[in-house]
Amino acid sequence: MTKAKKSTILRKLILLLIVAPLVIVLTLQAYFFVQIWWWVDHNPDSTSFMRRQLAVMQEKNPNAKLKYRWVPYERVSRHLKRAIIAAEDSNFSDHEGVDWEALLKAYEKNNKKGKVVSGGSTITQQLAKNLFLSSDRSYVRKAQEFVITYMLEFWMDKQRIFEIYLNVVEWGNGVFGAEAAAQHYYGTSAANLGPGQAARLAVMLPNPRFYDKHPRSGYLAKRTNLILRRMGAAELPAAGNS
Repeated sequence: MTKAKKSTILRKLILLLIVAPLVIVLTLQAYFFVQIWWWVDHNPDSTSFMRRQLAVMQEKNPNAKLKYRWVPYERVSRHLKRAIIAAEDSNFSDHEGVDWEALLKAYEKNNKKGKVVSGGSTITQQLAKNLFLSSDRSYVRKAQEFVITYMLEFWMDKQRIFEIYLNVVEWGNGVFGAEAAAQHYYGTSAANLGPGQAARLAVMLPNPRFYDKHPRSGYLAKRTNLILRRMGAAELPAAGNS
C-alpha cells in the first residue's frame, strides 16, 4: 500500500469518526423534535421516567403496575395548578423555558451550602427531563435538557406544557400524574383537591418517593404552609400563551 493511499484511508477514517457521531446526534434531535410536535395534539402514553420506574418495580414484582390516569387540564384543581407554580416555577408564564435568573440563584445557593440544595429548573425543563431523559447529573444530559426545553416551548403553548406536566410528573413510588396522586393520597379526584391538599402535593414534587414514605416530615408541613400563603399570587398560563 502506497503512502498516498494510506493517507487517503486515514483521512476517510477521521472524517467518519467526526461525521458518524454528528449524524447520530442530529438524528436524535430530529426524533425529539418530531415527537414533541406529535404531542401537541396527542397525549403521551408514557415517559422515560415512567418506563424506568416500572422496570425497577417489576424487578421485585413482575406484576407491578404504575398508578397513572390522564385527565384534561380543566379537570385538575386550580388550587393544585397555583400551588405547583408557586412551589416550582413562579415565572412559568413569563420565561421562554429556562429561567436564567433562577438558575444563577440556585448556583449561588448550592455553592454557599457546599452541596446541591436547589435546582432552579423550570416546569418546562422538568418536563423535558421526565419525557426523554434520566435523573443522572452530567453536563451532556443538562445540555440535552436545554435543547428539548426550547423544542417544547417552540411547539407548545404554556397551557399545553403545563397540562402534560400535571399528568406525567412523578408523585410517589409508581404514582404518576395529578389524578393518580389525588387518589393515592386523598382518595379523591384531581378536580376536587382543596388548597391544603394541593399545597402539600406541590411541596412533595422535588422528592416525591421520600415524602411518600415520610408523610409526617416537619419540613413538608412547614413548606406546605408557606406555599399556601403564596398560591394566591401564582399566575396560571392562558391558552395560546407561549
